[in-house]
Amino acid sequence: MRFPSIEKTAVIGVIGAGTMGAGIAQLAAVHGHPVLLLDAAEGAAAAIARIAKMLAALVEKGRISEADCCAAIARLQPVDKLDAMAGTALVIEAIVENLQIKQQLMQSLEQVVKPDTILATNTSSISVTAIANGMQHPERLAGMHFFNPVPLMKLVEVIAGTETRTDVLESLAALVERWGKTVVHAASTPGFIVNRIARPYYAEALQLLQEQAGTPAQLDRAMRSIGFRLGPCELMDLIGHDVNYAVTASVFEAKEALIYSPKAFP
Repeated sequence: MRFPSIEKTAVIGVIGAGTMGAGIAQLAAVHGHPVLLLDAAEGAAAAIARIAKMLAALVEKGRISEADCCAAIARLQPVDKLDAMAGTALVIEAIVENLQIKQQLMQSLEQVVKPDTILATNTSSISVTAIANGMQHPERLAGMHFFNPVPLMKLVEVIAGTETRTDVLESLAALVERWGKTVVHAASTPGFIVNRIARPYYAEALQLLQEQAGTPAQLDRAMRSIGFRLGPCELMDLIGHDVNYAVTASVFEAKEALIYSPKAFP
């Protein structure tokens, strides 16, 4: 069986209606996809209301038409059960950064969706291969890592797990390019590309703050002066310190496992 390309009007499911999930849902809806939005905390309807306000603001700025705004909002549908994902072509999870919870979700999704539905994780740093562990068809799972704020940030990492099929990666890459994004392909290594590079950016700033070498504003100004769009402290505030800590811990633990695994020393 070959996994098909994701058509322009294919139904897309998004699980998790926080900042990232809502941003992904907005992006998909603006580009013509009916979107089913599910959130465990019953926040899907509230997220759609927030998306509507953001799109209305874009109308006021002249960036989209009122007709396009209304059409995008109409494509967003809150759902309250996993079974609602049965007819989707793609399901993207953007839930808590916890390996066991993501594994459970993917294994449950497999019991609901069609055999050719592609599953994607928006994980920031957890191994796609590890998330796929326990799935009946791990070849259908790939990473699809967006950056905050999703509607504005151009980069998307498409991440291959050990068993991810090439046609799954091709379908996801073609989709996000159609959405106006820049795709980079990554292997399922600790932190993938961006978050692996970013760890020292934050860590050095935190070290300097601990040493009282400067204030957060001074450190941010210094980094902006050499070309960074945002300083490290601004970025940590934007991402959220809870999320940033979880990613840092995940990358550290994954690298430790690679270093001390017997497989690393054949």
